Amino acid sequence: MNNSLSEKIKALSAEYAPGIIQIRRHLHANPELSEKEFNTADFICSTLDSYGIPFTRNVGGNGIVGRIEGPQPQTTTLALRADMDALPINELNHCEYKSLNPGVMHACGHDVHMASLLGASKILNELRNEFTGTIRLIFQPSEEKFPGGALAMIKDGVLRNPEPARIYGQHVLPTLEAGKVGFKAGRYMASTDEVYLTVKGRGGHAATPDLNIDPVLIASHIIVALQQVVSRSAPPGVPTVLSFGRVIADGRTNIIPSEVKIDGTFRTFDEPWRARAHEKIASVASGLAESMGGSCTVFIDHGYPFLVNDDLATSEAKALAQQYLGSENVVELDQRMTAEDFAYYSHIIPACFYRLGVKNPEWPAIRNLHTPEFDADERSLEIGMGLLAWIAVNQLKSLQ
Repeated sequence: MNNSLSEKIKALSAEYAPGIIQIRRHLHANPELSEKEFNTADFICSTLDSYGIPFTRNVGGNGIVGRIEGPQPQTTTLALRADMDALPINELNHCEYKSLNPGVMHACGHDVHMASLLGASKILNELRNEFTGTIRLIFQPSEEKFPGGALAMIKDGVLRNPEPARIYGQHVLPTLEAGKVGFKAGRYMASTDEVYLTVKGRGGHAATPDLNIDPVLIASHIIVALQQVVSRSAPPGVPTVLSFGRVIADGRTNIIPSEVKIDGTFRTFDEPWRARAHEKIASVASGLAESMGGSCTVFIDHGYPFLVNDDLATSEAKALAQQYLGSENVVELDQRMTAEDFAYYSHIIPACFYRLGVKNPEWPAIRNLHTPEFDADERSLEIGMGLLAWIAVNQLKSLQ
């Protein structure tokens, strides 16, 4: 372990932390939805410019790609990624940096991700003579909306000229205390597909069901029957979830509608099974509807693949985190059925997507992701930027 470099990065992290906290607060107060991150992009560009870091903007939409070059920059390239977009949630927190945009909130921690990467960028730019190679800074839009900003940036060449040897992403985890980080090698997060069913029958008066073909009843049977796709068709060793969160039957107490819409999500960790499951969902839903005199159209929006963390990249990053933070502050993560479009990168180059603890033990309850009360213990920012910089410098050295 290079104690001198470690202490230098920790000292710079501590020095820059107050400014990075203010950056995080600005980003949190000014959230923008997927594909609309215009002011966010302007702010990131102006910040990189103030650091003297060159960048290219409008990559894959509102994406930004910065570049920090050490001596002999052509030798090896390493990529660091942060996502930029917010969620359509109305913030309920009462803090000085509460969202100024009603109905829009950084409820998934992307403000922390951007601030951490900007802090790491400032550190790495100051230390650029300490490493050989190039660090590519990826500020990615539209993580929260299919088909995902990662795919658009990849199509725009973010992983080319040259292809990075590895890519790292850092994401907040509200159940993990600030000061700790978590890693998991292998398959870590699920693929995700959006499932849309439209059940059609013949509506009419609720008091004359014999004259109707009730799509509400058909829809109810379909929802129950489709649970067997998981319980009786999924390979036992492959985690799988099929959940429905939206059912619209726009009738009345005495009116049976002619149509019911059902929206849900399907998630798993195996591509061949994923394809078979799509076919199974369609055949069960349409077949059951027809058997009851109605019909069901099925549209499955093919979303992000499962996220796989490269074994070597993850084990080395975990070891570096243990050196930087102490082994007691580095935990092993469980698989998650949540999804991330960082997965697209992980299927092209070796990747490591790890978690940054942001829980404040003094808060009475966990301020979880995708809720109006989400917040992060801002002490995590000093660790977030420092660890990103520490991993990047050391991985570049080991990959030469």
